[in-house]
Amino acid sequence: QVQLVESGGGLVQAGGSLRLSCAASSRSFSSYAMGWFRQAPGKEREFVAAITSSGSSTNVADSVKGRFTISRDNAKNTVYLQMSSLKPEDTAVYYCAADRSGGYIYTARWRYEYWGQGTQVTVSS
Repeated sequence: QVQLVESGGGLVQAGGSLRLSCAASSRSFSSYAMGWFRQAPGKEREFVAAITSSGSSTNVADSVKGRFTISRDNAKNTVYLQMSSLKPEDTAVYYCAADRSGGYIYTARWRYEYWGQGTQVTVSS
């Protein structure tokens, strides 16, 4: 069992930056691939970024490529999402998720077994 807690969301103006954090409770955190997803009002939850268990590989959605970066610190059981050049369309609840596959990166929601409660990001124009 893995418990995930997101933090770092908030209100920011367009063009600004935020860094989201996701702290995991599991001592086996370093064996999980981690992902970030987001869900805007009235829309499906969508893939944002993911990172393998070792941090050696990442994948970022085309909609945020060049603006968002995913990273992790296995010593701190934490995964990060650095967001810059934010746009109003980035407004959503952001969720982190854990996948036991570890060495693979998946973009599909169903691949992830554990989810956090989410943190709200609001970008004003």
